[in-house]
Amino acid sequence: MLDGLIKNGTVVDGTGAPAFVADVGIRGGRIVAVGQVDEPALHTLDATGLWITPGFVDIHTHYDGQVTWDECFTPSIYHGVTTVVMGNCGVGFAPKRPGHEGDLIKLMEGVEDIPGAALHEGIRWNWESFPQYMDALAVTPRSLDYLVQVPHDPLRMYVMQERALAHEKATAQDIEAMRALLRQALQAGAAGFSTGRSDNHRTSDGKDTPAANAGLDELTGLAQAFEDFSHGVVQIVSDFNLLNGPDPFDAEFDCVEALARASGKPVSMTWLQRDPGGEQYLKIQERVEAAVQAGLPLYMQTAVRGIGVLNGLDASFHPFMGFPSYKEVAHLPLAERAQALRDPARKARILSEKSERLAGDGSAIPPLVDILLAKIDLISGRMFALEDTLNYEPSVMQSFLVRAKQAGITPLEAMYDHLTAGSGQGLIYFPIFNYNEGSLDAVRRMLDHPRALSSLSDAGAHVGTVCDASFPTFMLTHWVRDHLEGRGREAIPLETAVEMLTRRNARYLGLSDRGVIAPGMRADLNAIDPQRLSVGLPRLVRDLPAGGKRFVQKAEGYVATWVAGELVQREGEITAARPGRLVRMGQA
Repeated sequence: MLDGLIKNGTVVDGTGAPAFVADVGIRGGRIVAVGQVDEPALHTLDATGLWITPGFVDIHTHYDGQVTWDECFTPSIYHGVTTVVMGNCGVGFAPKRPGHEGDLIKLMEGVEDIPGAALHEGIRWNWESFPQYMDALAVTPRSLDYLVQVPHDPLRMYVMQERALAHEKATAQDIEAMRALLRQALQAGAAGFSTGRSDNHRTSDGKDTPAANAGLDELTGLAQAFEDFSHGVVQIVSDFNLLNGPDPFDAEFDCVEALARASGKPVSMTWLQRDPGGEQYLKIQERVEAAVQAGLPLYMQTAVRGIGVLNGLDASFHPFMGFPSYKEVAHLPLAERAQALRDPARKARILSEKSERLAGDGSAIPPLVDILLAKIDLISGRMFALEDTLNYEPSVMQSFLVRAKQAGITPLEAMYDHLTAGSGQGLIYFPIFNYNEGSLDAVRRMLDHPRALSSLSDAGAHVGTVCDASFPTFMLTHWVRDHLEGRGREAIPLETAVEMLTRRNARYLGLSDRGVIAPGMRADLNAIDPQRLSVGLPRLVRDLPAGGKRFVQKAEGYVATWVAGELVQREGEITAARPGRLVRMGQA
């Protein structure tokens, strides 16, 4: 007898092949039959009219802290994800020296906008080494499977201690010690290594991250840790020195290629259309294509929509946070603050002021924020009121620039009125990256690239500004089901989108047991109603430890999600099943 049977579903099997109607039989956590299945089952789902897909594999999350208190990986579980990868961008919580936990929290709070108070209260620090961290996580059953990468910053801080925080150059002995610890973690099943070199990443003290300026000898020395291991990937985020004067792009990209040569493993990098620097993504593409032609395994982690922020009086950012007269009432509860801001005299005073500098020493706010605030009127054509009908590709006609012109006021005043209305819960959507053309045309071109990996959800991070864990649902709605041919773009075929969300990411990681619906594969599956599939509005909730707040965005249309054959989610409700586990790469 089967444990489960999915009848008459439209199977999109993850290979990119055309969808077909079939039954899927499940036993012992595996798929045992695909086709016409007549064997009886303990549980049967009539999937007529539903898409049946492999579970989605999210290779770029920051659940490193949340995993210690959340068994379910919310909100990823609401969006069809069954496997997540943590430890990206070089930040994380292991290895760590006892008594230095606060340094790691400052790092994560600054880089990934996760409230420090929530991390202090929520994390149980029962580890020192990276293998001990893995063992501590593995004790708790979870809804989803997860993998961990070794982040560069904690590794450097563990070995070099205060010298790492002072950004000193690593000695040969330092590099050897870090390499030994990385090998120890890979031996325990770590999925790979990550490093962050972004100008916009800061600790909560406003300082560069410890490994941001690591030298080529350090990077390649660490990459040599992969020698003799059959598994492993390298992930890197870099701005390619975009804000550092004369463009030394090629020198930074040479570091990426050196990492690939020294490690012998797949290397993936963040791929965005930046602002400023809107053409840089084309240079990245050109260098990647040349490197792949030369035999290097390079990939580009690509978002499915604009990379932006939600601005609100209670969110992490909004346009008035640096204005002196706003700071006078910033401490008030939200509704009282909104009322105080509606006072005509205060409004006039704020609108006559200029924003004070927000970035710099002592501040986790990245320099990009000051750059954007300085040209707020110019970029208001890319800032939009978040309405009840969610739209992640609005036109300039819906922007605050046009609203202001129609009302005969400045764009800043239009934003002010929107944010301060009612109880102050209004939100502004601002796609910073991937939206230079006032559309997602650049994203569509990037998603077409054969080395593109559907990624960059940052699930678990930037909790006061975004909720991009919803990327998979957006992919299947905006780019597949709802795509408007009138924009002059073709829709992404359903089969291609599912292959990107499943098999392509799984194969990049070296996971051969998931990502495809076929006999013998893990029964990580979704049943999706294409008619009801939708991305819900982001809601700011206070459900983190210590009352921390975050945006949560659910979805409609996920009829069921299975992990290893067990139902973990049904119609948006998480079940009691906890089949998820820590996936240790390179081990049986």
